[in-house]
Amino acid sequence: MKYAILPVTAYEQNCSFIVCEDTNRLAIVDPGGNIDEILQAIKQLGATPEKILVTHAHIDHVGVVAELAERLSLPIEGPHREDQFWIDLLPQQAQMMGFPESKAFTPTRWLDDGDAVSVGNIHFDVLHCPGHTPGHIIFYQPDEKLAWVGDVIFSGSIGRTDFPRGDHEQLIHSIRNKLFLLGDEVSFIPGHGPMSTFGQEKQTNPFVSDHRG
Repeated sequence: MKYAILPVTAYEQNCSFIVCEDTNRLAIVDPGGNIDEILQAIKQLGATPEKILVTHAHIDHVGVVAELAERLSLPIEGPHREDQFWIDLLPQQAQMMGFPESKAFTPTRWLDDGDAVSVGNIHFDVLHCPGHTPGHIIFYQPDEKLAWVGDVIFSGSIGRTDFPRGDHEQLIHSIRNKLFLLGDEVSFIPGHGPMSTFGQEKQTNPFVSDHRG
């Protein structure tokens, strides 16, 4: 497996590309904007797009999901059904936040806790981690000990919970009782900013560390 990260939109959201080296199949994770740059990155990777994976439905993560799925004839997997209302609000989100026009979509497959998804021969566990949004999920590859966590947790911070149906206590529970249980050695790609490990965040993240006040 190999992966690449492309920051997109004014929010520098980490759009990711996962490539199965056995099959040369590719998944795009959270394509939030800058579709021409995303298409160029796919071309440079030289792999065949297989699907779009979505962690949650805020516009900086899904702004061009509908367009990309249509242009490349790709299925969309994720998020959890509880984020349907955010998807339905995409046209309004775009208008309010100054994004290019964005269309609502219906995922090919809604995902739930305990589900699995695949890219080529690579399999990922799905964990439902609500709090930032009610339908937020993460993708975890146990062999690589690598997780795509969207806006649940960042290096040194956590996701906002002041949006509609955000829940701070639920977010902390998702982090401490789901993500941290995957293991200290697990690395993660957040929705924004640099990678980190769950062990590092347990030690130093002021919101969820073992040493927080």
